[in-house]
Amino acid sequence: MQSIENKTITIDGAPINILMAGDFSTTPFLFLHGKAFQAETWKELGTLQAAIEAGYSILALDLPGFGKGPESSVSPEAIINGVIEATGIKSAFLIAQSMSGRIGIEFSLANPEKISGLVLIGAVGVEENRDQLHNLPTKTLIIWGEIDQISDPSNAQLLHEKIRGSELVIFPGAKHPCYLEQPEFWHQTLLSFAKNIANSK
Repeated sequence: MQSIENKTITIDGAPINILMAGDFSTTPFLFLHGKAFQAETWKELGTLQAAIEAGYSILALDLPGFGKGPESSVSPEAIINGVIEATGIKSAFLIAQSMSGRIGIEFSLANPEKISGLVLIGAVGVEENRDQLHNLPTKTLIIWGEIDQISDPSNAQLLHEKIRGSELVIFPGAKHPCYLEQPEFWHQTLLSFAKNIANSK
């Protein structure tokens, strides 16, 4: 069984804490976190282990000011690009929710060649990027809690309408952190999406 390592990568002078496992010869999952969480949240939830057991390499990073990451003025885009470069991967399945949903959307728009698949969970920043949503990857999974009180479910519908070929999954009865409320359904949904992408190549 692969162990999850804790490493620090310095990007533009900023130390970035990363949980990682795998050899990255295949497309890894790259996990961002929400405002109240950190990289360790994905480990505690069992998401990292579920991905490893399914045969995927994983990266989960602490954004500046969260978890073990000190405050920094380095942009999220520069950090993600730095992590990709430092680990030698060509592209990733980017998983982003809530606060990091905006980061995921804007990074994918600016760096489409580095995204093999995009997973947005209760993302914020949807309306602000409305005019460019149609440029997001067709291989996008949109996940929302049915009664999300932070990012209205109408944002999920807007994403689904704008992104041709996207997949929309609503977690019944779930609030904003739907993946925390229904972890088994979350893991099943994520791994099924990744498997479908692999089978479509």
